[in-house]
Amino acid sequence: MRVLSALRFGAALALVAVMSAPPSYGWGMEGHMMINRLAMQALPADIPEFLKTPAAINEVEYLGPEPDRWRDSTEPELNAAQAPEHFMDMEWADLAGPLPRKRYDFIRQLAAAQPEHKDIPLTPEKVGLQPYVTTEVWERLKAAMRAYRTLSTEKKDTKQVEAAILFYVGWLGHYVGDGSNPHHTSIQYNGWTGPNPNGYTTEHKIHNLMESTYVRANIKIGELTPLVEKQPKLLGDVFNDYVAYLHHSQTMVEKTYQLEKAGGFMGAGTPEARTFIDERLAAGATELRDMVYTAWVRSADPVPPYRS
Repeated sequence: MRVLSALRFGAALALVAVMSAPPSYGWGMEGHMMINRLAMQALPADIPEFLKTPAAINEVEYLGPEPDRWRDSTEPELNAAQAPEHFMDMEWADLAGPLPRKRYDFIRQLAAAQPEHKDIPLTPEKVGLQPYVTTEVWERLKAAMRAYRTLSTEKKDTKQVEAAILFYVGWLGHYVGDGSNPHHTSIQYNGWTGPNPNGYTTEHKIHNLMESTYVRANIKIGELTPLVEKQPKLLGDVFNDYVAYLHHSQTMVEKTYQLEKAGGFMGAGTPEARTFIDERLAAGATELRDMVYTAWVRSADPVPPYRS
């Protein structure tokens, strides 16, 4: 099944024109699974015990590629609705101004900016919605962890909410992993477009080559473990932190083209390419671990009384 999936999206990427469709899969099945497993293994001691069990780690690892399993042409409505959630072309998003915190405010902001940029399709389908789905899934996780705290305090069964928490962690991990891939933060996601003085590849192959073919053949999870930051970080404003994380990934877009031009992703590649991919995968795992830890800590915050 994994091989068939890889062949399907590899063939599709080779046929897609660079400006006609949004960026595709984030790290392939293997990369997403490694990011999720590494994050779970790096959780601190003061996290609930059920999150540390081998069964929990295996479940979250399996769920790493889950949103990519929703991208088959046999589910066209689902595919169309969630495809923009895997990326954000930050160059185009920035044309509309600082990102607002809510999804629909951003959609309205794009529409307002469109008249000034008639040559660029400032629609959510083309620009992407990556930080919005990530923040929304993180808040789902935090709410589930709050329910877990309540049930635990009341000495009630927590098995069902534990299952929900694991699903949310796995789901969240996919988008955080997408965000660590520079190609998911830029219009230069699968072949260079526009002025190209450095002669970077314009073929629509670099995306799949870097994130799937190269990772599958060369990257081992044991080599990534030491690269995940040891000390978990309690995030302040999760939305702002995540947007900064995407902007940091975007700064590395040209580096991916430089590495490809030097043959870094062909076969065994080059040591420089290996280090680059290792660091990007570890960065995704570190960010995911910190977001899960922050969700747990913030789930203890008091909830204001409900007002209709």
